Amino acid sequence: MSGAAVQTILLAEPRGFCAGVDRAIEIVERALAKFGAPIYVRHEIVHNTYVVNDLRAKGAIFIEALDAVPAGATLVFSAHGVSRAVQQEATARGFRIFDATCPLVTKVHVEVAKLAKEGFEFIMIGHRGHPEVEGTMGQLDGGIHLVQDVADVALIAPGQTDRLAVVTQTTLSVDDAAEIAAAIKARFPAVRSPKQQDICYATQNRQDAVKLMSSQVDVLIVVGSPSSSNSNRLAELACKLGTPGYMVDNADDLQPQWFAGCQRVGLTAGASAPEILVTQVIDRIKALGAVSVQTMAGLPEAVKFPLPRGLRLDAACEDPRSAI
Repeated sequence: MSGAAVQTILLAEPRGFCAGVDRAIEIVERALAKFGAPIYVRHEIVHNTYVVNDLRAKGAIFIEALDAVPAGATLVFSAHGVSRAVQQEATARGFRIFDATCPLVTKVHVEVAKLAKEGFEFIMIGHRGHPEVEGTMGQLDGGIHLVQDVADVALIAPGQTDRLAVVTQTTLSVDDAAEIAAAIKARFPAVRSPKQQDICYATQNRQDAVKLMSSQVDVLIVVGSPSSSNSNRLAELACKLGTPGYMVDNADDLQPQWFAGCQRVGLTAGASAPEILVTQVIDRIKALGAVSVQTMAGLPEAVKFPLPRGLRLDAACEDPRSAI
């Protein structure tokens, strides 16, 4: 990589791992340390190739169907959450279960269950096929209507409109979700919005950092895997703001032509991307001639979520089968 004019790398703050991702990875690592390999994980624990490959090398086996899990095995639910049917099947089959669902996703599940008992139907803003959406919609047998964009709002046909509530995938574009929510409110004026927005603090903070950074750089690089919703949203946001944005799974994905004529490169990472990948990307961009790395001022994050019962490595007396 040569011939570019890169002078400065500007690092976003905050970037990278959020509390939910930290917790999910630690659950798998502690389960491996306490119970030994293999540990089965339903779906990728988080959407990052490096993280998944690292845990796979340590003895984690990632599966989609519970039929692939042998009797008596230890099973971890991914950070994205699972449907009620998956929870019930796993419990019935007697696995040792640890739930790594992000507590902010669990909050949405709890809200859905509570309001459903009060007779509500739901409109969910999210991406079809994403495991978090499947998990949230799978909390009920019906009565949740998915909208992916403003156009979808005109097409949904809830069974009643007196008791409607909005829920949101936690990793969406804040601006896009707000636009869709406004369209829902316009069609269904009595719709109930969440008391606090469902989009998680880390998703919002990383998007806000990109908004601040975008006008200060010539190009923005996002470290994140193609399957990561929140990482994709960061690259899209940069482009919407007029700054070329590219997402890379690792340093090998960087393309020299992206940096032609660019003096300042912005760099951030999605909430499931480890800092080691950011460091490797910095090293590769330095080969283009970057002579300084600056970190922008940003909002500090001190959120930490507790681990499930049964995973304290010094607590052999705990019953891990109650960890769900």
